[in-house]
Amino acid sequence: MTRDAEWLYQQPEGKRLAQITGGAELAGGEAQGEWQSVTLDGWIFAPSVGATARAGADLAVTRAPDENLRDSPSGTLVAKLPQGFLLSKVGEDHRWVHVQRVGWMKRAALEPVGAVVSARSAASDTDPAAPGHRPGVNAPAPAADSGSADPAHAQPARRTTLYRAPDGPEAGSVGQSTPLRVVSRAGDWTRVQVEGWVKTADLATDAPGVLVGITAAELRTDPQRYVGQSLRWTLQYIAVQQADELRPEVPAGGTYLLTRGPLPERGFVYVVIPDAKRSLVASLTPLSVIQVTARVRAGRSHYLGNPVVDLLSLEVQPEP
Repeated sequence: MTRDAEWLYQQPEGKRLAQITGGAELAGGEAQGEWQSVTLDGWIFAPSVGATARAGADLAVTRAPDENLRDSPSGTLVAKLPQGFLLSKVGEDHRWVHVQRVGWMKRAALEPVGAVVSARSAASDTDPAAPGHRPGVNAPAPAADSGSADPAHAQPARRTTLYRAPDGPEAGSVGQSTPLRVVSRAGDWTRVQVEGWVKTADLATDAPGVLVGITAAELRTDPQRYVGQSLRWTLQYIAVQQADELRPEVPAGGTYLLTRGPLPERGFVYVVIPDAKRSLVASLTPLSVIQVTARVRAGRSHYLGNPVVDLLSLEVQPEP
């Protein structure tokens, strides 16, 4: 955010949701003309939110007239969220809750993080009057031959644990100095990609043409790329819901499964139920874990930003 008190909108030219503080960092998604899809990410005081099932969210701000969203527990202010503001829970830390919300902002109020950091570093090192100037401290570190550090690449300073999601289950560990590609940042977490090799015999196989290992975050980032493709996901079933105006991707009058996932992700997925597959979901119990093969209808829903898929097959997973 390069401007202060800019609005987050429910959709381009739509309803205003909340004002964002200048300098806040947001994860970017698709762009539409002068509009940019963003994910608002931060921490909110737990007593100021309550459970809800509205519009695919699981939390709503209960404090009137508003509550602060911060970049970390007791950290820097990110936004002021009005009473009733809907959120998705990502994690928690004692009396703080880690939350997210997808929305839209005007692109003129945003700049890539790398460009902003470079501009601030240059200004603070050369201008004694610049905010935060400390002679010698703000000077950029000696760069490699390229002339500048690449913010898209990093490496661990020590052997470190790789997690499947923030505060989620461990996926393994990464050795010191392993090359990593930085995909996004949110609070105390950085999403990275690592490239390497494994033995083919150790890989799980699936039916031809079915994608495995695809995350919901990847669908939201590039929503058109996976439309029409089949994938296999493990989800947590919540309820059967009827289509409404907030989910125009679901056929009018149709039903869908409200699910969380793909596990261990904490977001929501809408699984459209064809008439021929209704018998598969009749005996599902809330919070059961299911494995589905589904075809992507929309990488992210228009209003709420959640993936929408058509059910092809379903298997209930045994309880641990």
